[in-house]
Amino acid sequence: MKHLIVYAHPHTDSLNHAILNTALETLEAQGHEVVVRDLYALGFQPVLSAADTASMRAGQTPQDIATEQQFVAEAEAITFIYPIWWAGLPAIMKGYIDRVFAYGFAYASGEAGIEKLLTGKKGLIINTHGTPSEIYDQIGMTASIKMTSDIGIFDFVGIEVIDHLLFGSIGYLETKAYQSMLEQVKETVSTKF
Repeated sequence: MKHLIVYAHPHTDSLNHAILNTALETLEAQGHEVVVRDLYALGFQPVLSAADTASMRAGQTPQDIATEQQFVAEAEAITFIYPIWWAGLPAIMKGYIDRVFAYGFAYASGEAGIEKLLTGKKGLIINTHGTPSEIYDQIGMTASIKMTSDIGIFDFVGIEVIDHLLFGSIGYLETKAYQSMLEQVKETVSTKF
């Protein structure tokens, strides 16, 4: 299976980076073809500009967007790995969605309403956050995050969400807890794809 991992975290010594490595190693060990797009390492420009939209309307997608769209188009499965900051996506990941999942590429409007142009792809989202998971569950934040990303992004363009892992209390746990999280990533990736 052709698998795209879109990764957003500025630190290579982070848990998110360990999650990335675990997912990548697990997928490759199972024979998947994997492409990783590390948005910080790429220096991805996240701001959707007026020039971007004008170019796309004219049928001339800017090269950096076209490159990322090609990776998305070729992928059978897409995994997003990023931390939750201020109850949402890091700016660089939000900008990736804004620029790459563009009208005419990821979705369009038709007689029946919204056309989901990425239908047929599978999606996995893996997030970390500092707040304990129990608190996020109690205040409705877990459900809100899933609604925004699973339904508002992936489902909106036709990507079938096969799982969404959220790991809380990051920065406040013992080593064993982080190892357990990585084992859950490994198990999820190996059983869902």
